[in-house]
This record gives sequence, structure tokens and C-alpha cells, in this order.
Amino acid sequence: MITENNKDNYLYWQNRASGYSEVNKEELAGVQRDNWTSFLSKTINDAFPDKTPSEIKILDVGAGPGFISIILAEAGYQVTAYDFSESMLSEARSNAGSLADSIAFVQGDALSPRFEKESFDVVFSRNLTWNLAQPEETYRQWISLLKPKGIMLVFDANWYSYLVDEDKLEEYNQDRLNVAEHGLGDYNIGNDFDKMEAIAMTLPMTKRNRPAWDVNFLQEQNEGAVEYIEDIGSVLYSEKEKINYRSTPMFMVKFIKV
Repeated sequence: MITENNKDNYLYWQNRASGYSEVNKEELAGVQRDNWTSFLSKTINDAFPDKTPSEIKILDVGAGPGFISIILAEAGYQVTAYDFSESMLSEARSNAGSLADSIAFVQGDALSPRFEKESFDVVFSRNLTWNLAQPEETYRQWISLLKPKGIMLVFDANWYSYLVDEDKLEEYNQDRLNVAEHGLGDYNIGNDFDKMEAIAMTLPMTKRNRPAWDVNFLQEQNEGAVEYIEDIGSVLYSEKEKINYRSTPMFMVKFIKV
């Protein structure tokens, strides 16, 4: 549901869909496709040794232009691509090509997912949780969607921490210099980035130390076990991404429901 509180955020991502889709296309054509497919397939299959991919239901929350949904559908899983933005889902359908018929595309809010409780084996999100206005309640909702023994996989980083931390700002600025020195495209320069910075300053995760906050919160729920990797980007990122995001390494938090 779009309200006055999330309208600016919604409009930002609606307008960002085309540009963000180009990044997903770059991932689909690069080493990220194999890196992510290999890592996620092993992680998911190890969690469900008695199931084939076709028996495993995955909810990709904040699917955006579809990179993760596409590679998981390609690997044979039952995938639902879920996103707040209709334009993102439109890009995802286009990027999926012949796989589009194998993916369920559903529009909706991450805070209030429109699915039955305990209906998914896996709830996945990438680069989304930093953008949540109510992360605590959202995490509770996602946990409720998991079947017993299901897993939640959260990939994110301390995006925009440079807005509130002077040391991080210095590191962030050095990243920009390193990107230019290597002659690479800069993922942090583009249209309306100032608008996203303004939105980020209103969001709780910008000021939190992650993944420590996520791990502590999920452990406090007493509904499952929690594991994490501080720098999963070293395994999954392309060299271009590693240079762009050196000061904001991507982490993974895995929650295993009892």
C-alpha cells in the first residue's frame, strides 16, 4: 500500500527501474550469474537435501529487475518475484525472456506480503533491508512466511553509512577515486542519487551497525538459528563491484526457522 510516508521512496524506485535494469543485465552477462547461481544453489540444496529444486518454493522480496529471480528459475526452483514497484516488475519480466512464464510476478509491499503463512521454503532479499522503514516488523512478517525448517537469506550492506559517519565518508570518497583510476563505471553516480540520500537519512538502518543489528534482532525472536558472513561480496562480486563497494562490503545473514 502506498502512503504519504513511503510515497517518495516508491516514486524513486519507479523512476529508477530502467537504470537499475541495466545493472541487472550487466550481472546476467557477467561473472555474477555463475557466482550467484553456484552459491545460492549449494546453500539452498544443502538446506533441503530431500527436495529437488522444483519442489522448493522461493520468495524473492524486492526482486527489482529480476536478476535473482531469473537465475533461480533457471536453476529449476519455484520462484515468486515480489516488488513494490510495477515498473521494476515490468523490467523483470522483460529481462526474464523465455523464463518469464516460469516466474510468478507479484506487486506488493515488503512489510505486508500478501501470502499465506508458512508458504515458502526460502525467503530471499538482496539490497532491500537497508531501505525498510519498519525493519523489525518486516523481519517478523518474513519469518512467518517460512515453513518449518525454512531459511531466510538476507544480502545487504551498510549503504549510505557515509551520510552519518565521517570515517565511512572518507572511505566512500576513496572508492570514487579508485573507480575513476581504474576507468570503471561508477555505480554511485547517476540521476537522482541526491534524492536517495535524502530518503536514506529518514530510514533507521542507515544509522545501524550491520550485520550485527540484524543478527541480534533475529536471535531475540527465538524462532530459529542465525548464521552470517561479513563479506560475502568477496565471493559473489565482479572485480568492478569489489572496487565500487570496497568501503561497503556485502554481508549475508541466514535465518533457519525451527
